[in-house]
Amino acid sequence: MKFHRQLEMKKYRRQEGLFVAEGPKVVGDLLEAGFEARQIYATKEWIEETGHTDAQEVSEDELRKLSFLQHPQKVVAQIVMKFPTWEQEESASLTRRECVTFSERERHLLLALDGVQDPGNLGTIIRIADWFGISTIYCSEDTADAWNPKVVQATMGSIARVNIIYCNLRELIEKADIPVYGTLLDGNNIYEEELSEEGIIVMGNEGNGISPRIRELITHKLLIPRYHEGAESLNVAIATAITCAEFRRRFH
Repeated sequence: MKFHRQLEMKKYRRQEGLFVAEGPKVVGDLLEAGFEARQIYATKEWIEETGHTDAQEVSEDELRKLSFLQHPQKVVAQIVMKFPTWEQEESASLTRRECVTFSERERHLLLALDGVQDPGNLGTIIRIADWFGISTIYCSEDTADAWNPKVVQATMGSIARVNIIYCNLRELIEKADIPVYGTLLDGNNIYEEELSEEGIIVMGNEGNGISPRIRELITHKLLIPRYHEGAESLNVAIATAITCAEFRRRFH
């Protein structure tokens, strides 16, 4: 129990190479995608429904103690992280090399997150990427940890299908030879601007937007127009959904 509860903290997730997934949907999607479970704790009902006889049966009370959710959902699993989605300290330089050479092997639509801090927003953005068929998200090193239990839960299983790579975002974008898009208040109306089928869409921090050091690298500034006075800004996850939807609408 003590070991499991430690996985709520980033340093222990990194140290052990494990993260926690909960609920039939999230755990099922991860296992189906080929992720390995170090340990599965589940109710008798879930084990009988799925046939996962290798799971350790626990009572409802034990499940509540293992769960990081307010309302536990039948199963809690310790999942082994996959490289390069998660970078160990000793592998950081290799992961950065992967980042700066991405354009040689991926020439389609990508997301880059610059300092997104809220776990719920990050989880929702991963889910949005999955919905719109965006396979890779590059995250700045100050973006929330994708393997935080709150993030994993918010993805509703999409984290099994989206590759998430943490790297030096400025270094990544400087090496890019495809368009770099960013939503900014001084941008051009996204519905009128010319877009391309490939490129990097940069989304910024909840309070401060895209940082100055990344903003200066944006090659195409976009604006999601406001049609009524009132709200000063859009939630970053909602802005991501609107932006991705417009790209996919143009090139479906």
